[in-house]
Amino acid sequence: MHRMPDHHWLILRLEAPLVAFGGVAIDQLGVTRDFPAASMLTGLLANALGWRRTEWQAHQALQDRLVFAARWERDGEFGVLTDTQNAKLDKNDKGWTTWGEPEGRNGASYGAPHRRQRDYHPDACMVLALRLAPADQEPSLDTLAASLDRPARPLFIGRKPCLPSAPLRQKDRVMAPTAYAALQKLPQQNDGADRLRALWPLGEGPSEGDTVHRIIDLPDRRNWRTGLHGGTRKVVEGVLMPQVLTL
Repeated sequence: MHRMPDHHWLILRLEAPLVAFGGVAIDQLGVTRDFPAASMLTGLLANALGWRRTEWQAHQALQDRLVFAARWERDGEFGVLTDTQNAKLDKNDKGWTTWGEPEGRNGASYGAPHRRQRDYHPDACMVLALRLAPADQEPSLDTLAASLDRPARPLFIGRKPCLPSAPLRQKDRVMAPTAYAALQKLPQQNDGADRLRALWPLGEGPSEGDTVHRIIDLPDRRNWRTGLHGGTRKVVEGVLMPQVLTL
């Protein structure tokens, strides 16, 4: 049997009091998915690198190279938290930005409060294994690692209130043939179930058996030129059994 080659995997830990993995928004309702989207991860890495949204070619190329899988370390204890926001926005109101300058508004004032809802995962902790294909282009894994250690701008996990409670990058890399195998090699660092919910690209782990729950077309790819989401990829939702961390 032909053995798949091993790859270098960068390990990220998304841990914060609140995280948001934005899904398809309907009117004022901002839902959260159970796992991060490829577009969200692209934006997070681009923010660390100091890119601006106008550099859509760089964003598109990075998104197209991403190969990643994710597993929950701490999942579901508090369910989903819904933040109901009511704000009256005036023409001269300004907001916080990650590039250090307040952002103003170009529109008119609203005569009535602006109402919306945003969903979050509270007290969340998720681990990702990530590589870039092809690996010999820039930014490389080394470049991403350096930018996550010293990001060009403050980082957040999905939405601006979701500030990480610890550095995102884990120091040790993993060598493994697939994203699923890379996650399996990571010891579980929190007490909990021995079968952790996970998501991985089709072809980067099992596609049948008792560890697989379903295979879906996930609409999480963004057209960075237009700013709209317009692409899907096949992913597997299931569970994995990580190594046991012994002290």
